Amino acid sequence: MILNKETAKKTAELLMQIKAIKLEPQEPFTWASGWKSPIYCDNRIILSYPSIRNYVREHFAKQIELKYGKADVIAGVATGAIGIGMLVAEYLSLPFVYVRPEPKSHGRKNQIEGNLEPGQSVVVIEDLISTGKSSLNAVNALKEAGANVKGMFAIFTYGFDASEENFKAAEIELHTLSDYDHLIDTAHNTNYINTEEAGILRTWRKDPANWKP
Repeated sequence: MILNKETAKKTAELLMQIKAIKLEPQEPFTWASGWKSPIYCDNRIILSYPSIRNYVREHFAKQIELKYGKADVIAGVATGAIGIGMLVAEYLSLPFVYVRPEPKSHGRKNQIEGNLEPGQSVVVIEDLISTGKSSLNAVNALKEAGANVKGMFAIFTYGFDASEENFKAAEIELHTLSDYDHLIDTAHNTNYINTEEAGILRTWRKDPANWKP
């Protein structure tokens, strides 16, 4: 869910500006899954741009406080959201932990790194939502550790039907600074893409697994 439309438009604009999001309808990318895609997103690039990472950090913090008040802990999903999650926690003067995809195979075999006490309220930070499975895996690990997960905030979501279904089934609220619809509208309105390319991008999102360039 988008909490602020102007923030959604501005975030989309900034992500395109630094090429954290690239739109190439005519020369699609190939994802690790094998899907052909006219869009590629790598929000870790944000960390290299101080003014933009500060924008993301501050709007995350404002929206978290607006929606949930003061949490006890901010948790980042490894590895993409460790950096931005830590910045949000610092801005809010809150403890920070991060969650691995699975427990380590050595040492203390932690999946959650940092100090988390049972019963503490946690807001989870993610950089990108596709199907949501890896994000919800982190939520499950936090719940198993006794955390009270209030919800998740992400920088961007593709808005796939599968992700919406997965979050609904898990009963976890997802809020994002921007999303696919605001991205395409912003890209079109600023002439980053033309009308035909906007149509290609909207068609891809309907069935990305079977889309053919």
